[in-house]
Amino acid sequence: VFLQHSLFSVFSKFGPLYSVRAHRNAAVAGPGYYAIIKFYSAGDASRAQRACNGQRLFQKSPLKVCVCTKQKGFRQQVLALNSNKCQELANHYFGFNGWPSRIITLQNISDFDGGNEELGETLQKRSVKYLCAVEVMLPNHGVRTRGVALGEADIENSEDPLEFVTATRRVQKLAVGKALSSAFQKILLVVLENGKVAVEYDPTQEELTDSLTEEELKGLVQVSELSLEQFDLEEEVLSDLSFDDELPSREMPSN
Repeated sequence: VFLQHSLFSVFSKFGPLYSVRAHRNAAVAGPGYYAIIKFYSAGDASRAQRACNGQRLFQKSPLKVCVCTKQKGFRQQVLALNSNKCQELANHYFGFNGWPSRIITLQNISDFDGGNEELGETLQKRSVKYLCAVEVMLPNHGVRTRGVALGEADIENSEDPLEFVTATRRVQKLAVGKALSSAFQKILLVVLENGKVAVEYDPTQEELTDSLTEEELKGLVQVSELSLEQFDLEEEVLSDLSFDDELPSREMPSN
């Protein structure tokens, strides 16, 4: 834990990090550790490598920092970043107040299935489903984007009101998080050498709902007056995306 915290403190100074993972060396390599640092930006990663390679950052022996290269013939599926990662990047590049967002709709569209009469009672298995539409705005760049997503979960014991409320809350958070992630998928960030950020809207990621006006979208689902701040999105996991095939990483053996 101390090693990962120290590595994060050092390398996060060069830019936002996707992940920091430290491991013990294999037995054949002798005592020590190595770590894999994943950056979002290739430029940030290059600056970190040049500045930290061979330096004694937080220990007596110098660190060896090198760039992990791509492996030819290996192609990894690219998955969407989850909403927590999207928010981290947005806060870093646009500031906490630089990307206003709102929930356009959040509606319960749950289905209810029939019961089992063999047990002498009616048992209902509820599938809780919420549909959410979110809008993200970047006023300083003249860009706005929307995301629509579905969150769902089954309830084993529909007679337990606490389980129903808990599942409903969890599905709402999931739907909001997935919709936010969907909205950010349509935004391209270009980090320039001088640190400035250019933003473009990616039309290749558009969905059918993007062509609807807000009034038409409201006709699909009932509008709910809720805000993103009401939802703690820590439980939402869309992917644990590895950027090995997209951005340079850092491998740092230590003695």
